[in-house]
Amino acid sequence: MKIKTLNIMLKKISLVAMVVLMALPSSAAKKQSILSLKESITDNDIVYPESFETNTTELMQNWYLQNYIVLDADVEKRDAAVASDAEYIKRLSAMPTVIEMPYNQIVRSYIDRYITRNRTLVEEMLGMSLYYMPIFEQALEREQLPLELKYLPVIESALDPNAVSRAGAAGLWQFMVATGKGLGLEVNSLVDERRDPYRSSDAAAKYLKSLFNIYGDWSLALAAYNCGPGNVNKALTRAGNSEKTKDFWDIYAYLPRETRGYVPAFIAANYVMTYFKSHNISPSLAKKPLITDTISVNRYIHFKQIASVLNLSIDEIRVLNPQYRRDVIPGGNRSYTLTLPSQQIYSYILSEDSIANYRTDLYAHREVVEPVSETSVSQDGGSYTWETKQVTQYHKVRKGEKLGAIAKRYGMSQKSLKAMNGLRSNTIKRGQTLKVVTSKRVKVFKPQPTPVSAEPELVQNDIQEGFDADSAAVAEQVAQATAKNTPYKGSYSIDTPRPEPKHVAEDEVKSQASQAHERNNYYTSQAGRRESKEQNYRHSRSSRQTPPKPKQHTIKEGENLTKIAKRNGVTVEELKRANNISGDKIKIGSTLVIPSKQQAGGKHSRGKKSGHRRRR
Repeated sequence: MKIKTLNIMLKKISLVAMVVLMALPSSAAKKQSILSLKESITDNDIVYPESFETNTTELMQNWYLQNYIVLDADVEKRDAAVASDAEYIKRLSAMPTVIEMPYNQIVRSYIDRYITRNRTLVEEMLGMSLYYMPIFEQALEREQLPLELKYLPVIESALDPNAVSRAGAAGLWQFMVATGKGLGLEVNSLVDERRDPYRSSDAAAKYLKSLFNIYGDWSLALAAYNCGPGNVNKALTRAGNSEKTKDFWDIYAYLPRETRGYVPAFIAANYVMTYFKSHNISPSLAKKPLITDTISVNRYIHFKQIASVLNLSIDEIRVLNPQYRRDVIPGGNRSYTLTLPSQQIYSYILSEDSIANYRTDLYAHREVVEPVSETSVSQDGGSYTWETKQVTQYHKVRKGEKLGAIAKRYGMSQKSLKAMNGLRSNTIKRGQTLKVVTSKRVKVFKPQPTPVSAEPELVQNDIQEGFDADSAAVAEQVAQATAKNTPYKGSYSIDTPRPEPKHVAEDEVKSQASQAHERNNYYTSQAGRRESKEQNYRHSRSSRQTPPKPKQHTIKEGENLTKIAKRNGVTVEELKRANNISGDKIKIGSTLVIPSKQQAGGKHSRGKKSGHRRRR
C-alpha cells in the first residue's frame, strides 16, 4: 500500500516538473517577444497616409519646381536598389537622431513604397525641401526640438502647402481648423495661415513640444499629433496598467488603423530623405537660388496689382504666399506678411502707393456702394443692364468625379455635356478637360447717344427779310422825290421804273416826304434790332465756347482716379484725357487738372456739325 502511494506521489511530482519545464521556455519566449516587439511586429492591413496618393503630375506644375529646380526625368527607369533587412537596420542605426528609429516589417513596407512606387514623388519633395527645410529647421530650433521632425510634413502633405485632406486638414503640417485656431492661426475666407510656411511651422513646433511634455516619449507624441491625445490616452488605458513605461509599439494594436502606420511612415520618410542616393534617386539641383524676405502690409492689396507694378509672375507670388486664398491681402484690421524675392522688397517699398492705386476700379475693396436696379444710369451718361449670355468654361476632371455629377454641377444634362465634348460613352478619366457652355447673367454697359447740338435759328419777320434788299432803294427814292418834287408812293426797288412826275402842291410833297422818312426810320430801327440780336447771339455763343479756367487738385494719400473723378463730377476717362494719363497710376503730391463740364462734354461732340444753318 505504501509502495502504491509512493508511486502515485512520484507520478504527480513528475507531472508538475514537466509542466514547470514546459512553462519555462514559454515565459522566456514571451519575455523575449515583449523586448523585441518593435523589431518583430507585423501588420498585413496597413493604411498608407494620403500623401502617398499625391498626384505627381499635378505637383510637377508647381511654379517653384518649374523655375528653380532641375529634376531627373529618368528617375522611374533607374534601379531601386532594394536592400536587405540587415542593411536597413544598419543605415537606420547610423542616422544621427534623437528620436528612436527602429526597424520592422511595417517600416520596411513604407521604405519599399517610397523607393519603388513613389520615386518621382521623392524627387519632387527633395526639390521642394531646398526651400522649405530651412523654414522648418528654424522653427524647431527656436523650440529646441529634434531636427528630424522637419520630415513630418513629408508624410503629412508631401511638402505641398495647398494640400487638403479628406477630413479637412490643410497646409504643410495638416492642421484641422479648430486645432489651427487654437494655436493662434487665422482661418477665414481670405486668409488661411495653416498654409503659411512660417506661421504654421512655428505653431507645429509649439504643438509638438506640448505633446512631448505630456507623454515624455516622441513616438507617443507623434501618434497624438496624428489622432489626438484623446485616442492615445484611450489606447494606453486599453493596453493595461503596468510599471513599464509604454511607447507607440506597446499600444500599436489599440490605436486607430490610420495612426498605426504614422510612426513607421515617419521613420521611412527620414530614411528615404537621407539615403535617396543609395536607391538611385538623383538629388534635386537648383537652377538659381531663391532668396526671399518679408514685409508687413496693412492695406487691401490684390496680387495682380503687385504683379503688374513690379513685373512679377503672379504664380511666383502665390507660391511664396499660399496663405492668401483669394489672391488678396486684406489689410485694414492688422498687418499681414508678404513674402517676395529679396531683390523685390525695396521695389515694393518704393512703389507701395502705386501698387495700392493701380486699377482700383477692378481691385479696390469698395467701402460704399449704391444699389442698382435692373437698368441704372451710369456717370458716363449710359446705362447698365443685365443680359443673359453664353459663357464657355473648362472643367478638369478630378479623382472620383462622374460625368452626371459634373453636368448637374453646371446645370445641364449629361447628354448635352457628352455632345459638347464629342463623347461616345459616360466614361471619363482623371485629368481630362471638358468643355462646358453655360448661360450666365452679365452686366452690360450701353452708352447713351450724344444729342446733336443745334444753333438757335434767327427768327425773322417779313420786314427784316426785305430790309437788306430794299432799304437803300427806299432812301434813294425818297431823296429824289423830295429834290424833284416827286410824290413817293409805295416801295420800289432800284430797278423798278419810276412813274412820270406830276405837278403837285408843295404841301402834298412835304407830307409824302415826311411819311417816307418815318417809314425809313422804321426800317432802320428794325435793322438795328436785328443787328443787336445777331451780336447778342454771337457773344453768347462765344462765351459758351470759351471754357472757364480748369480747377487743380493735389493728390492725397488713399485717393485714386475713380474717387477724384466722382468727387468732381467728371468721368475717369475725362480726367485721364485732361491730364494726358494712359494708365491708372497716380502719385501722392502730384497735381491733377480737373476739366470743367463744358470741356468734358465738348470732347464727346467735337467734330459733329450742327443740323441747322443760319439763314442770311
